[in-house]
Amino acid sequence: MSSSQFPKVEIYTKWGCPYCVRAKQLLDAKGVPYEEYDVTMGGPKRAEMVERAPGATTVPQIFIAGQAMGGCDDIHALDRAGKLDPLLGLA
Repeated sequence: MSSSQFPKVEIYTKWGCPYCVRAKQLLDAKGVPYEEYDVTMGGPKRAEMVERAPGATTVPQIFIAGQAMGGCDDIHALDRAGKLDPLLGLA
């Protein structure tokens, strides 16, 4: 499956973040490509993350097709509910 068949998935992460690792492992297990933005040192990407997900101060922050999905627990909950695959274009 080519990456053009998937919605754009973006994940904002920090170095050494176990929740970031778990979120990426879930996406990797599903074979979904994603763009990762490291906000460990703050800067413009961190500001962008906060602007896109108001009130979001923790990582990871995950976006699917431009929509804020929340963090690691949120996408795992979506997966358990059977709602993640349709969002990722896998259903």
